[in-house]
Amino acid sequence: MNLTEQQIIEIADNLEAGLNCYFNLKTGEIKTILNFDSWQGADEEPWEEDINEIEENGSDYSQFEGMESRDSFRLMADFIDTIDDQKLANRLINALNRRKPFQNFKWEIDNSGEYRQQWFDFKKSRYIEWVKIQIDAHNNYEECF
Repeated sequence: MNLTEQQIIEIADNLEAGLNCYFNLKTGEIKTILNFDSWQGADEEPWEEDINEIEENGSDYSQFEGMESRDSFRLMADFIDTIDDQKLANRLINALNRRKPFQNFKWEIDNSGEYRQQWFDFKKSRYIEWVKIQIDAHNNYEECF
């Protein structure tokens, strides 16, 4: 599987948004579909053509997996380690240790001034790494056969 840097960024952005991404191994095309497990009750009709294409030609596609909650939690914890403002770091640690850690972390970040953009940049770079790890795993698996 050989993707351009732009394709990797596109997949990372879509995974971050909670979408499912599929890469056509023959054509290099990326198909993005709403993650219906996360959006129960969502209308599948706008995605129907792509869903059918992937189901009918499943061996032509490789799916990219989004982060699970534990991965996203680790991402937030790793970001805290990069912060030089100890007061903010402590607030973020407390946010992760309370009920609804994702909501609390988001509120703290949204109200952190300059650190908000640092969080977005950090998260984007980690999602890009996440996609590259999956590409490497796919390629290493294919080499075995």
